[in-house]
Amino acid sequence: MNEAAFRTNHNLREEIQAYWSLRAETFDLQPGHEIFSEAERAAWHGLLRKHLGEGAGRRVLDLACGTAVLSHLLDDLGFSVTGMDWAEPMLERARKKARERGRAIRFLMGDAENTMEPDESYDVITNRHLVWTLVDPLACFREWHRVLKPGGSLIIIDGDFVNQSLIARLASRCAAWIASRTSAPDASLGNDQANSQIETHRSILSRVHFSGGARAAEVKDLLHAAGFSKITIDTGMRAVHRAQKANFSFLKRLERQTQHRYVICARKD
Repeated sequence: MNEAAFRTNHNLREEIQAYWSLRAETFDLQPGHEIFSEAERAAWHGLLRKHLGEGAGRRVLDLACGTAVLSHLLDDLGFSVTGMDWAEPMLERARKKARERGRAIRFLMGDAENTMEPDESYDVITNRHLVWTLVDPLACFREWHRVLKPGGSLIIIDGDFVNQSLIARLASRCAAWIASRTSAPDASLGNDQANSQIETHRSILSRVHFSGGARAAEVKDLLHAAGFSKITIDTGMRAVHRAQKANFSFLKRLERQTQHRYVICARKD
């Protein structure tokens, strides 16, 4: 990598870190981020059990854990959970949530693309809505492969948030038009701050590896190149989406139903 490319990526990664640090304040207020019903919690439990089974004390590293939504779900299932994030404001909220709920979840500040964790130290690695932000996913997947124990599992929960269907595009534009004439895109923020976050998100998305959309097939190919095997793609997330829709507007439900969202499960031999 030449010096100019390194500098560009370094700056981009700093922008990503700063962006998620700012998002921490309102992250748990948004449906689709935090869990808002027991039906949704049960749906997530079912999805995780389908691919991982019960935790039985196995060690899991939840990367880019944010405010620890997925970490708590894994803790529910009996995993020994370490949550890692490099946005300190996210970790502050994650630690507070764990204290309030009496959970023994370990939290570390760290970079999902360079964890600094020992070789073969975890039975499972999980992440949600992380892959689309990666600057160098192949190097990152090799790092995850290194940290997993032989026989360990990787679970990626993500989606293509770029290539939308016609219905999704129309729904998104209608929602944006309504928001611009009623309230801020995030009601807890002022218009200027909310619009600034939207523009920052677009700028970041235009420069990451998956700027054209994180399609499951491409992610699968990169996982295979990184050494993973037994890679499966599961798009059967209807139970989760059905539970979430009670807290979505009509337009948001339309958008969500047509998006390419998936779970990828991979193994380390």
